[in-house]
Order: sequence, then structure tokens, then C-alpha cells
Amino acid sequence: MINGTTKVVGIIGNPVGHSFSPAMFNAAFKSMNMNYVYVPFKVEKENLKYAIRGAKAFGIQGLNVTIPHKQKVINELDKFDIMANLIGAVNTIKFKEGKSKGYNTDCVGAVRAIKEVSDLKDKNVVIVGAGGAARAISFQLAIEGVNSINMINRSPKKAKSLIYDIKTLLSADFTDNSKLDELTIDFSHIDITFKYGSLDELPKSLADADILIDTTPVGMHPNLNDEPIATYDIMHSDLIVNDIVYNPLETNLLKEAKKIGATIIYGTKMLLYQGAENFKIWTGEEAPLDIMEKSILNSIK
Repeated sequence: MINGTTKVVGIIGNPVGHSFSPAMFNAAFKSMNMNYVYVPFKVEKENLKYAIRGAKAFGIQGLNVTIPHKQKVINELDKFDIMANLIGAVNTIKFKEGKSKGYNTDCVGAVRAIKEVSDLKDKNVVIVGAGGAARAISFQLAIEGVNSINMINRSPKKAKSLIYDIKTLLSADFTDNSKLDELTIDFSHIDITFKYGSLDELPKSLADADILIDTTPVGMHPNLNDEPIATYDIMHSDLIVNDIVYNPLETNLLKEAKKIGATIIYGTKMLLYQGAENFKIWTGEEAPLDIMEKSILNSIK
């Protein structure tokens, strides 16, 4: 029951009506008997700075951030962690004692899902796409110690540019950034090979790959009949295939991967684990994963 001591968290973006997060987090809070409520807030671009100021004024505990605010919101925050700085985007904010701190938990969510089925050390990874999700996941994979990342994109030029940016930032000095919270990652051990190519080069790239991650929206609801970015005949049974699209649960890419006997990872896992990280940031408690996952699956159905 909402009362005068209820703690408020939520999500800001435009649109926000499609988000599964309110159902997921409110189910989690209810299962743990926590006096929290999660609310979606539609925020126009021009009102972003007022939304952050208002959240502080109202004593809101935390916010998720989605399109179109993930990059711009950094300018409105007092502090942010190293991953948010590297990725250049924030998807989670914690408010404490009138101050705001930004995080990016997308990267953690995607990689934790893969680590459920495989160690990442010295693995060869193919990432399809060169947008924000590819950027976030690439940084986390580099930190986890993969051997190589081969970024495949419709525009190889965009993939090349993103790889250059990632390599530059992994060797950068952040000590003069006044908004950056303490440096919690040691970059000295990172030794990784980066490659890039066009979609035509995907079959050759997959031959030596251990992991395939599709960060594109291909096959996302309502475009259920999209041709998958890869078919079973260019995959192999030792491949791990992760599609970050979570609606539908089983995309055409994952259906193709199952035909060849590859290990598949549903996109819901990334959503679940980034949400679990948010839950811990806001409450200090471990998230009830089973309750949250059940809520996601019910929302998809």
C-alpha cells in the first residue's frame, strides 16, 4: 500500500508505455515486502533537466533512463561511474542526499547472461551491430578478458569508427574528470584484438567464433518475419548465440541456432540481469530473480 513513507523509483523516456520495467520491479518489491513503487514518467527532450531537478526535489530514490535521454542525461548528473563514462550513456540513476549518480547496467546484464553458460576468458566474440548496445557490451567483454571482438555491421565504416573509439577510451586517462566517481577498473591487463567487417563477412567470421551476439533490432516485435542475420548453415554446434531482442522470446535467429545445436541465450536474460543490478543499486538488496523473470515472461505473453 502506498503511503507517506513509500520510496519512489521509476523510468524516464519517451515513449515509456511499452516498458516491462514497472511490472518487473513492482513484483520484486511486493515479493520482498518492500515499501517501494516503480512509476513510468514520460519526459520530453526539452524537459530532461527539469525532470532530474524534480526527482531530487521530490526525494525520488532512483530512475531508469531510456530513449532518447541515455546520452544527454550525463550532463545533468553530479557523478557517474566508470562504465557510464566509457559507454557515454546512463541507464540508471541513484539519488542520495540531494546528489545524483549515473550508472550503465546494460553491459553487466548482457555479459552476466553469457557467463551463465560459458567463461569469457580468451573467447572469440562476433557482435552484429554498431550502436549503443554493441558499444556497452564491447567494453564489458574487454574487461572480462575475451581474446577478440569482431564487429559486423551493415556499414563497416560505422563499426570501424566505434572500434577506434573503444580502443582509444580503453587507454585513456580519466583522472581529471571531476564528475567521474572512483576508478574501480584496472585497464592495464586488457589485451584484445579488434576486427570489423560487413554483413557479407559474417559466415567467415562465425567459423572461428565462440560467441555470437546480435545487438540489432532485427526480428523485434512486430517485425516477426524479418530474415535473421544468420542462418543455421553458417553457424556451428559449439557456438553460443545471444540475441538481445526479448520480444518475441524466441527470435528467428535463435530458432536457426537451435537447428544446428548451438547454445542459445534469450534476450530476456539481459533485461533481467540489468534490472537486478538496478535493484541492488537502489535498495542495497539482492534482487528476487525468479519473481522478476516470471514477470518479464508474463508481460511478453
